[in-house]
Parts: sequence; C-alpha cells; structure tokens
Amino acid sequence: MTQPAFGRRVKALEEWLGTELFDRSSQPVRLTATGEWFYSVAQDLLAQVARVPGEARAVAEASSSSLRFAATHALSFTFMPGWLRSLETHTMGGTIQLESDMLHRCEALIEQSKVQFVMCHTHSQAPGRLQAEGFPSVQIGGDVLIPVSAVDTNGRPLHLLKQNSAPVSLLTYSVESGLGQILRETRYGALEKISKQTPFTAHLASVLRTMVLDGRGIAWLPKSLIDEDLAANRLVPAASHEWDVDLEIRLYRDRKPMGRAAEALWEVVSLRPVHP
Repeated sequence: MTQPAFGRRVKALEEWLGTELFDRSSQPVRLTATGEWFYSVAQDLLAQVARVPGEARAVAEASSSSLRFAATHALSFTFMPGWLRSLETHTMGGTIQLESDMLHRCEALIEQSKVQFVMCHTHSQAPGRLQAEGFPSVQIGGDVLIPVSAVDTNGRPLHLLKQNSAPVSLLTYSVESGLGQILRETRYGALEKISKQTPFTAHLASVLRTMVLDGRGIAWLPKSLIDEDLAANRLVPAASHEWDVDLEIRLYRDRKPMGRAAEALWEVVSLRPVHP
C-alpha cells in the first residue's frame, strides 16, 4: 500500500472511532492513549476473526452426516467395500467420501483434518507415522503378505524363493510404499541370505500383481488382493509359509472431535469383534 493510501485508511479509522489514534505533533509519530488502547483491542478483534472459519467448520462438522475416509490403494479395492457394506445400517443417511492414495499421503490428509479416518495395513515391527503421533486406532481386520509367483504349464511356480540357487527375480515396493516399509522391517534381513535381483520396483501392490502374473518374478502381495488368483491357480506361493507376513488392517481416526455420524461410526467399530 502506498503512503497516501495508508494515510487515508488511518484517517477513515479515526473518523469512525471519533478520536485521534496518533499524536502527530512530534516526530516520529506516536500512538495516543486511545491509540494504545485500540491497538490491544484490534489484536483481539483480528484473533477472533481468524478463529471464525475454523469455528464455523466445527459447527458444521458437529451436525454433519458425512464420512470422509482415506485408504491405501490395495484396501480401497479389496477390503473396504465389504467392510462398508457390513456397516450399512450405521452409514446410511449421509455421504461417504473416499480418497484412495499411498500411505504417506493418507497420513497427511488426516493430519490436516481433511479426512476423519485412515484405513491401512500395519505391523507391530513397522510402526507408522500415525501411531507415532498418537492417533487413536482400532484393528478392523487381518491380511497376509504372501510371496507368490505365476505358474508354468504344469501348474508349478515359475519362480521359487530358496537358498543356494540361481538369483531369484524379486519384484519390490518403492520406499514410499507402506507395504514396502513392513517388508523391509520383517523379511529383508532373511532375504540378504538369498541370491536375488530386483528388476522392477513399484509403489502399488496392484502393479506388482500384474508383473507377477506376467511371469516376471516373485512379489509379496496381500492375500485380499490375490484371493481369486490363488483360487484359480493363476498365482501360487513361491516359498513356505514361514515367509508369509501377518498383517493387521487398522482404522485410524482424527484426534479432534468429529461430526455426529463419524463419532457414532467410531463407537460401533470400536466395539465390533475383529474378523481376520
């Protein structure tokens, strides 16, 4: 703002108040006693105005019937539809919004209160950001990461995970992947003893599934994602069950009070038995 424009704003404010705010008889110009008083009043007014949008959202949220979820890609396509269907009597009457994304982006959404809930795979040996930050959570299901391979013409695994063999082709998750973090903490130590090559890396389990079906190698995939492939013998385990990784499916909630519908859903989910 230019100096003349600023001067006009100050003069208009003084006219509105009916008194001078600045003592212009000396240099530099100083606040009058009224100016000192109004300075503190103005700060309080600005702070109150700054709170208004958040308070308005809180009022709207308190009576809201909408549910806002973020879920990792794998669970968005597999576990979540059936889980929501099982809760239909508790979610009817409102809207459900779902953001399907990678784990670190889902975590950011709930940290910013843009969603009320986050659904993701977890493992005790690989605590995530939301657990570290104290977000409440409840286990709502279970899953298993299984090392799988496509099959040859005889229905046997094209690739096997075993020691003292030719290098195995391992299809891996990127460092940003939540499932990749779990695998690194639970199985990569044992994998150091196996000769391997990693020709392909991806963020998503669904992408790795496509590559495994194409016969490119072995990948650890959630059982919830490949149930039909296993049943149809398109994919088969590439190692003993000792290499499987048991997972929890957990629902995290916002730490702040949520809307009526979201709080009611959380109460129901917290009391339900877990079905792995």
